[in-house]
Amino acid sequence: MTRLEKEIERTNEMREFEREFRAKYKFFCGVDEVGRGPLAGPVVTAAVILPKDCAILYINDSKKVSEKRRKEVSEEILEQAVSVGFGEVDNIEIDRLNILNATKKAMKMAIRSLMPVPELVLIDAVRLEDLGLPQENIIKGDAKSQSIAAASIVAKVRRDAYMIGLSEKYPEYNFASNKGYGTKEHMDALKKYGPTEIHRKTFLKFLNNEE
Repeated sequence: MTRLEKEIERTNEMREFEREFRAKYKFFCGVDEVGRGPLAGPVVTAAVILPKDCAILYINDSKKVSEKRRKEVSEEILEQAVSVGFGEVDNIEIDRLNILNATKKAMKMAIRSLMPVPELVLIDAVRLEDLGLPQENIIKGDAKSQSIAAASIVAKVRRDAYMIGLSEKYPEYNFASNKGYGTKEHMDALKKYGPTEIHRKTFLKFLNNEE
């Protein structure tokens, strides 16, 4: 079996996972987040309603797709999707709410920006209180559900582009490469220059423990 044939088979398996939802609902969305772990920048979420017969290849957990491929697939998703919504919560709100609550807030923002309003929400592992819509919480959903994986892809591309832009303002931290995650280079820059206005202060307790 060729790589293309394997990818077609994998894509079909993801579509099959959603078959029961497509039988019951005209419009449902997949939701995922990117950026829960970084030391800097926002948490970004996406909600995606895919067309019924969506057959875009290489929709997968964004961590399993190369940067070049992610950008290509993201463009296809944005072109073909029935609707795409985004939510974003900055580092200040993350520090105020904590990262889980900030993520939930961003997810609700993404879902509520969709048109049409989805009849069902598929979410990767998180449960949203006071959503007002039916939801299915799927463990490792970005590896099973085509809609959740699509949300993972477009959210990742959007957040990465934002962090690359910040790299020009804060060149010492090389956000273009690390996207705000705690690489050795990023940690060394923090110890040398201290945090910027876009760092998550509650994530930097290790700095206070330095001798």
